[in-house]
Amino acid sequence: MPLQVRLVSADAEVWTGEATLVVARTKIGEIGFMAGHAPVLATLADGQVRITQADGTRVVADARDGFVSMANDEVTVVASDAALVA
Repeated sequence: MPLQVRLVSADAEVWTGEATLVVARTKIGEIGFMAGHAPVLATLADGQVRITQADGTRVVADARDGFVSMANDEVTVVASDAALVA
């Protein structure tokens, strides 16, 4: 079962879709999320959010100042500033 992922900045939705893995940098270190992960709410640190889609392709975004939450196979990343890395 894939994760439902939403990555948003203060003024726009940056990326939304399904993924098998999401890795984000938090104030206490990197954390990875896969389906079935326990609920988490953490403060986002400056760094990359890496999203691996079901076909293996990666989406990478720079994000800062916000939070990441995981519950019921849904990952939400809310950042004051976030943008996809080309």
